[in-house]
Amino acid sequence: MIDRNDVLHVARLARLKLSDDEADRMTGELSKILDHIVTISELDLEGVPPTAHVVGAPDALRADVPRPSLPREVALAQAPAVSGGGFLVPSPQAG
Repeated sequence: MIDRNDVLHVARLARLKLSDDEADRMTGELSKILDHIVTISELDLEGVPPTAHVVGAPDALRADVPRPSLPREVALAQAPAVSGGGFLVPSPQAG
């Protein structure tokens, strides 16, 4: 269980300004989340493989097939600054 003071402390660390209503709502919502985490930690998950997605995501990315790129002149036509046949970017400022 998380209390209102914990919520206000975390909000202060995150530089968030919460109204009284928001602090009360967040206290309830975060308490429910932590209760779910406790429930999950009590489960026997021996032999359950780690999961990145709940459902399969086949063909999420297209095949990486080489194809012609834009001609250099077309790519550089809208650039704000060009130098030596490439994009000119500002150098990082020290300090």
